[in-house]
Amino acid sequence: MRTRALKSIFGCVVLVGLAATGCQKQKPAAPAGAGMQGMPVQTATVAMSPVAQSSEYVATIKSRRSATMQPQVDGRLTQIQVRSGDKVKAGQALMQIDPQHQVAAVESQRATERQKKALYDYNVAENERQHKLFEAGITSRSVYDQAVQALDNSKADYEAAVAMRKTLEEQLAYYTIRAPFSGVVGDIPVHVGDYVVPATMLTTVDENKDLEAYIYVPTERSTQVKQGLTVELTDNSGKLLEKTKIDFLSPQIDSMLQGILVKAPVHPSSELLRNAQMIKARVIWGNTPMAVIPVLAVIRQGGQSFVFVAQQQNGHFVAHQVAVTLGDTVGNSYSVSSGLNAGDKVVVSSTQFLVNDMPVIPMGG
Repeated sequence: MRTRALKSIFGCVVLVGLAATGCQKQKPAAPAGAGMQGMPVQTATVAMSPVAQSSEYVATIKSRRSATMQPQVDGRLTQIQVRSGDKVKAGQALMQIDPQHQVAAVESQRATERQKKALYDYNVAENERQHKLFEAGITSRSVYDQAVQALDNSKADYEAAVAMRKTLEEQLAYYTIRAPFSGVVGDIPVHVGDYVVPATMLTTVDENKDLEAYIYVPTERSTQVKQGLTVELTDNSGKLLEKTKIDFLSPQIDSMLQGILVKAPVHPSSELLRNAQMIKARVIWGNTPMAVIPVLAVIRQGGQSFVFVAQQQNGHFVAHQVAVTLGDTVGNSYSVSSGLNAGDKVVVSSTQFLVNDMPVIPMGG
């Protein structure tokens, strides 16, 4: 009897244990991340905005009035009256070439002119005298005609001497190099004492107004380039110096550069641009609607750009990592050519703490 009682008790204990074990197996497991709280993040809704489509080139600033100063006569430089960078007025003396030989030639010609004048004056008087004698019948027609011929010859000689003297005096002015217009003196590669000839480059004078930007656009853009396109001129740091428009389009292609020369005027009051200066020119071809996102939303990994997009998943939001292709900057935002759609909510805060599909709580945007 006692043995049966013990077996009954043992059987009950085993049944209770099996029942308890069965109950534990039937309890469902908690879903992964159910206990994980989302991180609050600021978001911005992606909007489509018109973004300028542009290309950047190197431009050269050139003045419409720029002169290379070369002498018109041979000689030795005796004075250089200006320095590089000086502002000069039209007609101002820049340099002096030794004029002694030319001065001597002018004086010699003046003496010849006086000699011719004396002979001419004598022949004028002689012609009058012979005319009176001929009228009185004292001299023959032949003698009077000789007097007239002598007067004409001496007059021609005198006028030729005057013309030669004026020519030599004009050439004497060539020994003083003067500014052809008001402007700025460029580099001066010569020195006092140098012997110069008409092929010698003395300096340059540039008028720092009526400037133009010379831009060579590649031939593959020939169907797009046209007059009236907006051009933004910037320095090497990207600072906007001038905003202008193309007003000249060359009908020919430069065979050396394989480009089309276009010109854009530069505002004459701009003190930031000078002749022969090289700057950057951004030619804007047009505007295209593109997704625009704040700069803070972009993260870079291994040379690729990504953003986190707040997406709904099983009733809550997660930060889904999306690869994007960035375009030009638009103020403090990036344009995005691929990867996003209008209405997407991109995360703009705490992106350094996020991992793909991490729970988040979107705030704002």
